[in-house]
Amino acid sequence: MEIFQYQDAKTVDDAVSANAGHSGVKFVAGGTTLIDLMKLNVETPQVLIDINRLPLTQVESTSDGGVKIGAMVRNSDLANHELITKQYPVLSQALRSGASPQLRNMATTGGNLLQRTRCYYFRDTAYTACNKRNPGSGCAAIDGFNRIHAILGTSEHCIATHPSDMAVAMMALEATVHTQSSHGERSIALDEFYLVPGNTPQKENVLQPGELITYVTLPPLANGMRSYYLKLRDRASYEFALSSAAVVVQMNGGKIVRARVALGGVATKPWRSHEAENALEGQAANEKTFQAGAEAALRGARPLHDNAFKVKLAQLCLTRALRVATGSNENAT
Repeated sequence: MEIFQYQDAKTVDDAVSANAGHSGVKFVAGGTTLIDLMKLNVETPQVLIDINRLPLTQVESTSDGGVKIGAMVRNSDLANHELITKQYPVLSQALRSGASPQLRNMATTGGNLLQRTRCYYFRDTAYTACNKRNPGSGCAAIDGFNRIHAILGTSEHCIATHPSDMAVAMMALEATVHTQSSHGERSIALDEFYLVPGNTPQKENVLQPGELITYVTLPPLANGMRSYYLKLRDRASYEFALSSAAVVVQMNGGKIVRARVALGGVATKPWRSHEAENALEGQAANEKTFQAGAEAALRGARPLHDNAFKVKLAQLCLTRALRVATGSNENAT
């Protein structure tokens, strides 16, 4: 671990004004990702600003019937909050499937959105070829062991997956991320918050240096909307997704009127599938429709030698999530 300066912020203004816009500044809350990466010398901030005292710990209803989630709300508190379990069960399910109880007690909403990849080659500095860590150095994963890596949103420069469960559910819920910096406040649709790697895999989101996530809002859901989060992994707990699906649907009789679909474990960012949504909306809730949606979602997949199985796995994951969300398989777990 490299030497760094430590500062304790008591207000949001303090946090964003301290070394404003400096690329060497990092905010730390739960530290469940950042501290690990600092120990590995993957992250080497010059200044670490502790934001644990910031008054961003509330979950509250908004005037339009949605919900506002403070960036410092712990994952365990969010998963068990009455507003979330009743109005947005897909989010509660996603949060409960992530990490371990101990980590969920520490991890925060803002930090979860900013999780960095678990790519072996990114986290091990013995591998010099990592464009995400050292731009221009290459991508060891492409010709290496890439079983856990992405098949959607990849480029010749990076195939690392985004690890968050929470962000996948929030993507299907059409969340908005609210931030503050020395330049003011802004609101960013979650679908526009993350970046695919392209030629610049080191740029994972649209945040500017010194910009702080302050809260997240979720829009209200129409009465009768149903949702489900399904995560497939190598073991039942404390494991990242090989594939996951968050589904939010509105039904009218046996027809899907509105659908929102997001995938995890298979893409370089939490993956909103507009293709699947277009294939589902206006169609009967049956196996033919579910399969069409799943095929549409994976049509652009670019599998490699170790992760080709993810195409079929993701399709099966999505079709099962759709069965449960639409009520076509009430007994599924």
